[in-house]
Amino acid sequence: MKTNLPPSPASPTYPLTIDNGLGEQLTFLGVQPEPDGDRLLVENTVAPGLGPLMHTHWLQDESLTVVRGRLAYQVLGQPTQYAGPGDTVLFARGTPHRFWNAGPDPLHCHGWIKPAHTIVFFLSAIYQAQRKSGRLQPEAFDAAYLLTRYAREYDLPELPRLVRQVVIPTTYLAGKLLGKYRKFAGAPAPVAA
Repeated sequence: MKTNLPPSPASPTYPLTIDNGLGEQLTFLGVQPEPDGDRLLVENTVAPGLGPLMHTHWLQDESLTVVRGRLAYQVLGQPTQYAGPGDTVLFARGTPHRFWNAGPDPLHCHGWIKPAHTIVFFLSAIYQAQRKSGRLQPEAFDAAYLLTRYAREYDLPELPRLVRQVVIPTTYLAGKLLGKYRKFAGAPAPVAA
C-alpha cells in the first residue's frame, strides 16, 4: 500500500510505503513484538546523492543492511564511512547520524528500528512535509509542529541555534494560531523519555 498521507496513528496497515517525492522511499514491512520493545522492519530505496539530514533518535536503535549500492554514513563529528552489499551499520539510540547514497545507482537497504514508538507517524509526516515543500527541508509549519511535539524523541542536531531557539518556536506558535495543526488531530502522544 502506497500513500502520501500520514498513516492512522492508532494502527498502520503493513506494508506501508512512503515517498518524499525527492528520491527517498521507505517501506515499513511490519512489527515484530519483542519483550524489550517492538522491532519495526523496514526497507528503503534512495536515489544517488540523497539521504536524510543529520538526525538523532533519542529512544531508538536503527540498523541498515545494504542489499544493493553504496551507503555512505557519518556519525556527528566523525569521518565518513562506507558500506556495500552485505554490510550492516548500527546507529545506537542517542547517536546523531546521517546516511546517503554514495553510488551512481539506487541504494537499497533492509533494516529495523527498535523500539518502534512513533516513528511510522513521524517519518510519514516528515516525508509528506517534504513533498509539500518540494525540498529536503520539510514545509516549515509541519516541521515546527513535529520537532516541537516530538522533541524528546527526535532531533536535527545541525540546526543553527537561532533556528532552534527562535524560528521553530515562533513558527510553531504562528501555526497553532493559524489552525495549521488540525490535520494532526489524533497524532500519537510523544513517548516519555
